[in-house]
Parts: sequence; structure tokens; C-alpha cells
Amino acid sequence: MRPELPAHRPVPMQVSLAFVELRVNVWLRFGKPVRETVLNRWRRVAVFEPGAVCCRVKWIANDYGTALWQLMVLQAPMPLDGGQRVAGVVPGARILLLAEGELQVKAVLAVTDAIEQLGIDPCTVAVTYWRTVGNRLAAREPLPEYTFERHAARMARGALQ
Repeated sequence: MRPELPAHRPVPMQVSLAFVELRVNVWLRFGKPVRETVLNRWRRVAVFEPGAVCCRVKWIANDYGTALWQLMVLQAPMPLDGGQRVAGVVPGARILLLAEGELQVKAVLAVTDAIEQLGIDPCTVAVTYWRTVGNRLAAREPLPEYTFERHAARMARGALQ
């Protein structure tokens, strides 16, 4: 008799957020958590269903000024999918885009603002677009524009890739 394998239930992604004035600011630029838990005055946790996309921005300072600018567009892993380990994200996530340094972070924030000005929710943008932006940042190439046509093609394909 074979033992039954455990059922693979979806595990929600938990993203830690924090704010300590003039020192730490970790926040969501976009994303639709299914719930948020306040841990204390400085910390909270946003919970996302598998497949959900969010953008976490991290800014850290020390006595001499800004020490870290980081932006990540993350996708909560689906059951049986692998995910990368990310500090402050449990159990991990698919990193679609990683921007480090003030210039890269501000460039991605500008792209996100442009998408929102088109009336498009950044959470519904094609996963491949965020990967392309990340690759272009790494290669120091101009960032691609997200258009209504690109979004319509993504919506026609249906499910998140």
C-alpha cells in the first residue's frame, strides 16, 4: 500500500513592510493584498494569493544619508512552483524585476506612473513586461513603453504567464 502524498495547498506570500521615520521605509508601490496584519507601530505584513503581483520599495538610511534604494516587482509563487528567497518575503517569490540604486528605482517608479496614467492597474501588466524592464535596467538600455496594444494582447491571452 502506497502512502498518500500530501496535498499541495496554495501558500500565500507574506511581505513584511516597515516604517521608522528617517531610517527605514519599506512599502508597497502597487499590489492588492488579500489582508494586512499590523504587528506594531512600525511593522505590518501584507498577504498575497498565489499568482498575485506586487511591487515592494525599500529605502534605508543611516547617519550619513541614504544607504539603500531597492525596488522589486514580485509574483507570489503558485503551488509546486519554485520561488527565490527574498528577505522579508515568506515563503519566497518569483522576482520579476530588481532595481537597485536611486536612479534605477526612480526610473521604474516613472514607468509605473506612466502605466497608471494610461488607466491600467500595474498588477495586471504582463509578467513578461516586468522581466523585460528588469533586463533593460541590467543592460543599461532604454526602458520599453507599456501601451494599450500590449495590454490588450496580454488580456487576450488571459491567465498570467
